Amino acid sequence: MSNKLAVVAVGGNSLITDKKNPDVPHQWDAVRETCRHLADMVEDGWTLVVTHGNGPQVGYILRRSELAAHEVHPTPLDLIVANTQGSIGYMLQQALRNELNSRNIDRPVVAVVTQVLVDLDDSGFKNPDKPIGSFMEEEEARQFEADGWQVVEDAGRGWRRVVASPKPLEVIEQDAIQTLTDAGDIVIAVGGGGIPVVQNRKGELRELSGVYAVIDKDRASALLAQEIGADLLLISTAVEKVALNYGKPDQVWLDRITVAEAKQYLAEGTHFAPGSMAPKIEAVVSFLENGGKQALITDPANIAHALRGETGTFITP
Repeated sequence: MSNKLAVVAVGGNSLITDKKNPDVPHQWDAVRETCRHLADMVEDGWTLVVTHGNGPQVGYILRRSELAAHEVHPTPLDLIVANTQGSIGYMLQQALRNELNSRNIDRPVVAVVTQVLVDLDDSGFKNPDKPIGSFMEEEEARQFEADGWQVVEDAGRGWRRVVASPKPLEVIEQDAIQTLTDAGDIVIAVGGGGIPVVQNRKGELRELSGVYAVIDKDRASALLAQEIGADLLLISTAVEKVALNYGKPDQVWLDRITVAEAKQYLAEGTHFAPGSMAPKIEAVVSFLENGGKQALITDPANIAHALRGETGTFITP
């Protein structure tokens, strides 16, 4: 059985590759394409824990809930995250299983509904800044603002709602995930950053009450990778490599950087957009500073090339 363990974080937006066609059939196409690249890793001897974003999908469920509010009760945000963990997890496990079977690779693929512990005193609750839902024009965003939501312009890509994003403290199902990967199973977990839960004085887990919050998927993925001793944290995103001064005339692609260099670029504050690349770099730094061996950032189509050292951005301690 393989002893190479990777946590691969797949962005929620990468599952919707055509903004004009965000419907489920097109999401299936994107999932199947992503799973072909994941299967390349399995074929090369990796055991995977696949995590995924859910921002656009959460937005669609929120909108359905709002449109139906006059007839049925609303769906709380924690249940929406759980719903998307189930639906996206189902799509990933089916598509990846089919792809592996087509290559005569017999590896179980299982999705785990995952809770992540947070602290109600976390400063993130005081300053909501985590975008959720789909992008929208400013006029629509202002309508949501009038309904009590906070909205922000997100990295030049449009307007989105924002909620609290507390720091993940513990992946509750970590032991179960570890047991599955030790057996050689491919696991899908920590969808959407995990369902945020708190612990009461009795030690019982409870949902957040009266608070909008989600956990950053990359931070939760880094924590899980740390907890299970992953050899690699791979963040799959929309770009082939990380760049300094992205999209500007003096843009510079990065092939390899150290944690110290990554922290320097973060501190400079001009290279990585807060709602885009910055949280990915922060997650990688956290993983590597807490015992991680190496991290890689690239796009799905280039995963195999990057693992051969041909592209992507590697970050090392």
